[in-house]
Amino acid sequence: MVDQSGNWQDGLRYAAISDVGRRRANNQDAFKLVPSEVDDWTQRGHLFLVADGMGAHAAGELASKMAVDAISHHYHKFANLSPPEALNKAVLEANKEIFHRGQENADFHNMGTTASALVVLPQGALIGHVGDSRIYRVRGSRLDQLTFDHSLVWELRKHGQLSGDDEQFSSIPKNVITRSLGPNEAVEVDIEGPDPIAVGDTYLLCSDGLTGRVADDELGPILASMPPEEAAHLLVDFANLRGGPDNITVVVVQVVGEQVATHIGASTPLRIGGSQRSSEMPPLVWVLSGVCFLSALAMFFLTYKGWAIGSCIAGIVSLLLGLWWRSRVRSSGTSLEPGLRLGNGPHVTVDCPATETFTDKLAKIVEELREAAVENEWTIDWVQLDTHCEQAVRAASARDHRTSIKAYGRAIHAMITELQRLQIK
Repeated sequence: MVDQSGNWQDGLRYAAISDVGRRRANNQDAFKLVPSEVDDWTQRGHLFLVADGMGAHAAGELASKMAVDAISHHYHKFANLSPPEALNKAVLEANKEIFHRGQENADFHNMGTTASALVVLPQGALIGHVGDSRIYRVRGSRLDQLTFDHSLVWELRKHGQLSGDDEQFSSIPKNVITRSLGPNEAVEVDIEGPDPIAVGDTYLLCSDGLTGRVADDELGPILASMPPEEAAHLLVDFANLRGGPDNITVVVVQVVGEQVATHIGASTPLRIGGSQRSSEMPPLVWVLSGVCFLSALAMFFLTYKGWAIGSCIAGIVSLLLGLWWRSRVRSSGTSLEPGLRLGNGPHVTVDCPATETFTDKLAKIVEELREAAVENEWTIDWVQLDTHCEQAVRAASARDHRTSIKAYGRAIHAMITELQRLQIK
C-alpha cells in the first residue's frame, strides 16, 4: 500500500509502496520515511530506508523492521557525529541489535536483512548500504545505480572472475548475497556520497523483488515520466505482471524545488573525523566570561577599579580562549569539499530515454490486458481506459514520449487495480 506521498516546502515529493507479490504469503520487506522539520534539515536531512529481510518463520519480517527502526533512531541519536559517520554507526548498531536478537531466540537464529538508506542533505545525497537492495538516481535520460550489490555475482565481477558473457554467469544464483545485517556480529557498511542534488532528480530505493523483474532501461523512463506515486504503482504492477515471485518495495523521491537542491558554497561541507556539534562554544566559557564581566561591573561600582579592570581582562581572555578552541575543533577531521565524496559510485550507468520503442511496449501490455479483460469479463471502466489510451497515442504521434508513458501507465494501473479488486471478491 502507499504509505505517504507528500512534499517538504514544495521542494521534495515522495511515495512508497510495499507489496507482498503474487507468490509469497507474508511480506519480509520494510521501509521508513523520515522527513525532517525545517530546523533539522541542515543538520540531519531527510532519511529514506528500505530493507529486505531473510529468515524462516517471522524472522525476515522482524529483521527488516528492526533495521529500518534502529537505523532511523540511531542516526538521529548520534547528533554529535557528522551525517556520514552517524549513518555508518547507525547501521552498525542496527546490525548488533539484530544479531543479538537472533542469538537470544532459536526461532530468529541467523536472521538477516539488507538495508539501504538515502539521506537528502543540503550538501547532497548521502547513502548507507548493505546487501542487494538498490538505490538509483534518474537525471534527465540517465539512470545511475548508486549502490553496489553485495551479491556473489557482483563480487565475482569485481574481482575479475566473471564477465557478463561468461558461460558460468547464467548458472550462478542471483539471490546469493555476501553481506547483510544480522547473521554476524560485525559487518562492513558502504557509505557513498555526498553527490550533488539537482531539481528534477528522482531517486528510487527498492528491494530485489522489483529489480529481479524490471530492467534498468525500463526503470529510467517510468521514473522520469511520472509523479512519484504513479511511478511507484506502475513499477509494482510491472513486477507483479511478470510473476511477482518476491516481495516488492519501492520508495520514489523526487526533487522539485531549489530549496532541496545542492548549492555550492551555501552550506558547510561535511566532515569525517570531526564532531557535528563540537564547534559550539563550550558552556564553561560562557559561565567564566559571564562571572568575570559581572564581577568587573560590581567592582567598578564599588570603586575597586584595579580589580574591575583585572576581571574584565580575565573575561576577555576566557572568550578568546573559547574562540581559539572553537576554531581548532572546526579545523579537525577531513572536509568533504565540493567534488570530494566517499565510495566509488555510481556503479552502473544506463542511458534510458523515453522512446517510441518503450511506449510501444506499454501499448502492447495494455492490449494484452484488454484482451484478458474481455475474455474473463472483468468489470472495467472502458471510457476511462480509452481516454488514457487515446491520450497516449496522441502524445506518441507528437513524439512526446514521456506524456505517452504516463498515459499508458495510468491505463495499466487502472486495469491492474480492477483485477486485484475482483480477486479479493
